[in-house]
This record gives sequence, C-alpha cells and structure tokens, in this order.
Amino acid sequence: MNKENIILIGMPGSGKSTCGVLAAKALLKNFFDTDLLLQGLEERALQEIINTDGTDYFLSSEEKCILSLNINATVIATGGSVVYSQKGMEHLKKSGRVIYLHLGYDEMCDRIKNITTRGVVLKNGSSLRDMYNERLPLYEKYADITIDCNSNTVEQTVQMIVNAVNEQKNT
Repeated sequence: MNKENIILIGMPGSGKSTCGVLAAKALLKNFFDTDLLLQGLEERALQEIINTDGTDYFLSSEEKCILSLNINATVIATGGSVVYSQKGMEHLKKSGRVIYLHLGYDEMCDRIKNITTRGVVLKNGSSLRDMYNERLPLYEKYADITIDCNSNTVEQTVQMIVNAVNEQKNT
C-alpha cells in the first residue's frame, strides 16, 4: 500500500472534509481531519476557540496540531487557515502531496452559509474578501496539484482528487 499522504488545502467550503473522506475510501487510505483534532484537544468548537482566545491563539494551536501529526497512507483534510503556518505546511509536505481545492470567491460565499459559527479565521476584523485575497497566494505556493472545484458536485471533486493522485502515481 502506498504510504504517501494526500493533504487537502483550500478555502472554507471547498470540500476538504466532505470530499476528503470519500477520496480516502476510493484511494484505500485512512482519513484524518485536523479541525476535529484541534476541537478534540481544545474540547470546544473552532468558533468558540476564536471567540474566546482570538485568532493568534487559534493559529498557534492549529500549528501545534499539525506539527504533532505522524501519520501515513492518509488523506488529511486541513483547516483553511493551515497555510498561515510555514512550519506546519513544511511538515505536511514532507509526508505527501498537497492538493489545493480551488474555489472562486463567489462560489465560496455561496457554499458557506454558517460563517459566524463555522470557525473561519478572519484576522483583525477582515472581511471574507480580505481573507480570500490573503490566502489565495498561500494555497498556490504550497500546492503540488490544483483542482478547480467551481460548480463541481462532491462526486466530481472526489473523482478529480482520485484521478490526480492516480496520474501522479503513474508518472
């Protein structure tokens, strides 16, 4: 079995968690969601961490979670803010390939209805547009593979992830 990890990064609503678990099944890999690890370690919801302790604390805790990972043969769904940690991203990239699930701004807004409870890191009162513009070059910087998820169904995105992994395996 291929021990390489597949790390999914992207904007909130891009399908990292939803598509990740289905892609893991199709690729015969384990599945791991770093947001769930963070919530478990903190014993509270992501939004509660942000509201109570602020974004700096949240990002620091997220980085600690990422750096603690020592897994392989796994599809890893990361939090959208993971790209703010260079150390965290370098750690993830050592264990596998990073797939960026790209989503346009309007599509992201259409998909995320629960912005106030979702646990989206908005620095210093930034708008969603500010966050989008700030993260976009970071996702592009760390991506080994980019998949355009605009207008995709979950099934289409999963198939694109599986195809991208299999194509890379065969090259």
